[in-house]
Amino acid sequence: MDKPMSYLQKHPSITRDRVAKFLADGQWKDVNIHASLYEARASGSPAIELEMWSAPGQDRPTFEHAVKQEFAPIQVGHMFGPSWSTHWVRMKVQIPAEMEGKHVRLLFDPSCEALVWSDRGEPLQGITGDGGDNYHVDYTVTKKAKRDEHVRVLYLEVGCNGMFGNGGGLIGPPQEDRTFRLSTADLVVYNDNAWALYYDMEILAAMAKNLQDSPRGWQALVAANDIINEFSVGDQKSIKSALNISAKFFAAQGGQGNHQVYAIGNCHIDTAWLWPYDETKRKIARSWSTQLDYMERYPEYRFAASQAQQFEWLRTLYPSLFKRIQEKAKTGQFIPIGGTWIEMDCNIPSGESLARQFLLGQRFYKQHFGQTCDVFWLPDTFGYSSQLPQIVRLAGAKYFFTQKLSWNNINKFPHTTFQWAGLDGSSVLTHMAPANTYTAQVTVSDLINSVKQHKDVAYSNESLYLYGNGDGGGGPLEAMIERLDRIKDVDGLPRIKHAHPNEFYEHVEKTARDLVTWKGELYFELHRGTYTSQARTKQYNRQAELLLRDVEMLSVVAQS
Repeated sequence: MDKPMSYLQKHPSITRDRVAKFLADGQWKDVNIHASLYEARASGSPAIELEMWSAPGQDRPTFEHAVKQEFAPIQVGHMFGPSWSTHWVRMKVQIPAEMEGKHVRLLFDPSCEALVWSDRGEPLQGITGDGGDNYHVDYTVTKKAKRDEHVRVLYLEVGCNGMFGNGGGLIGPPQEDRTFRLSTADLVVYNDNAWALYYDMEILAAMAKNLQDSPRGWQALVAANDIINEFSVGDQKSIKSALNISAKFFAAQGGQGNHQVYAIGNCHIDTAWLWPYDETKRKIARSWSTQLDYMERYPEYRFAASQAQQFEWLRTLYPSLFKRIQEKAKTGQFIPIGGTWIEMDCNIPSGESLARQFLLGQRFYKQHFGQTCDVFWLPDTFGYSSQLPQIVRLAGAKYFFTQKLSWNNINKFPHTTFQWAGLDGSSVLTHMAPANTYTAQVTVSDLINSVKQHKDVAYSNESLYLYGNGDGGGGPLEAMIERLDRIKDVDGLPRIKHAHPNEFYEHVEKTARDLVTWKGELYFELHRGTYTSQARTKQYNRQAELLLRDVEMLSVVAQS
């Protein structure tokens, strides 16, 4: 008699649902992997004592000013507000004896944004509360707690706004009376094996979902199901046994002919959008300090940041943080990129204005980082003037990355990797990430789409992949880097590796064949008509450009 079809094979959707419930932070969390993620937890006095001082109005005072003020006790449940206000929290941390020898983290969730400071005035790491994909509320207090830990003092600069300002919905007008609840202030010790299993299961679940009916999809589903059968809450041996199952699955590597993805962390920060300029300056510090911490923990990690104006703000307002970035730039982990002063609009400005963007931007990078940029980096703009290739080449760059053009909603742009030629015939090697986003989350579906949506894969079998929370800053999270490590070379998926964008472009130059040349303007449809109702803005901008030219000419005459 033939062997009957297995239940898993006959009803795969039920097994996939079982796997999803094993990972879900909901009604099953007391019996699934979430029940094992933490070895220890402590809250309240004496582990954590909180005091606060609130800055008046919408002031954003310096650390030096804030720490001299009178602080008053607060507790978890305190409401910060209103919108755009700033509150400094002084935290006294006493690590419990039972956490001796352990990696101790602080979980601090103010339901808004915050920056962790040392008691010496060193900006340490950003915080983004209130859940969602941007959620990042953990900070390493010590990697190995001592037997007799002294009381540590940290300061947290709480800004009353979310990642995308204070509006209702994504781009609604700001609500001026929002408040934000301090929901968590705990010391925790991670169960490292349980977290490793959680990340493994995320990948297995995604492969089982996205590779249905393929051999690797079935293998992923079988492995995930076996892991759940092996797992038992509170049993560390069962977790280690489960890790052996996942390790066996991930040991199967892909072929050398697989598509190669070059991954680069980034956190696009709109210089001006849904928040005041002064909040942009704090977003830069919160976002980039977090990435410096990841660079210490993950030596292969690479992170790119653009816009010389944002580096200049950091240099002026957070000089110690800027120096740390300069050091990481020397190692190649922190990558200043773009070549322009900001990521600018390319429809309204004149050619001279665009040229000045590169002149000032490249000058800044040369002065502070010892080199200019080869890649013109413009993921988020609303159109691309045909003047740009010539200006890019004259500025010393030769590559171009953008993204939004791939979002055209009527006439889909027909290429991913191509040569873009300007009015004078100058050309730049251009690429748009086929994952179709500059804020990717390191998911299996993104990697699959990096092949499926690559319109020139017949001529260039590689692509860039920009991951990390963005627009309002943030950047990559620990979970993203952990997932990337697991899928860097696994059978069933494209290969992916941490890389400098230059490495990608240089490899394309050497290996690509028969790339198409696109001549003239790159027209972006999705945001067309952005300035239709802004006739005065366009008029005044052009008048200002002409006046600046006249003033500059007169100043030269006066000095000659």
